[in-house]
Amino acid sequence: MTTRRLETRIHPDDRIDPDKAGPQAMRHVTVNVAESPIAWLASRGMLTQGQLHAGERLRADYERAGLAARVTMRWDAAPPAKGRGGARASDASLARIDAHRRFHAAIDHVGPGLADICWRVVCAGEGIGGAEKALGWPARSGKLVLGLALDRLARFYGMG
Repeated sequence: MTTRRLETRIHPDDRIDPDKAGPQAMRHVTVNVAESPIAWLASRGMLTQGQLHAGERLRADYERAGLAARVTMRWDAAPPAKGRGGARASDASLARIDAHRRFHAAIDHVGPGLADICWRVVCAGEGIGGAEKALGWPARSGKLVLGLALDRLARFYGMG
């Protein structure tokens, strides 16, 4: 697993109201930003080890493929080769292409109904409650659907 990286943040439900005068009560919560939502579920016995490993493998493919939105410019581009053939693909870019193909094949294998919650929770790191709200699902349905999606992922990766 990953090492703990704790941060203190203002609870998302406690927003500052500009219409209120005087001090406002705000709760500060300590969160482990290095822990993924599926690792949190697995640590509480809500996911099997196969589901956890399949989800972590999907997240690794997602990050290795560089599919997350970029905030700054990429500075890691390889310089062009000096020979007549031009620039050749490095091993890193081939690994990135392979991860990209694996990620999309895994998402296609999971299916259109289950891929949404899988991407939101596993790759984007969104909590299950937030994913349920964003997808318009009833409360407490996300855990069950995520479990089904992770079972399909485990079969895709040959873990189940």
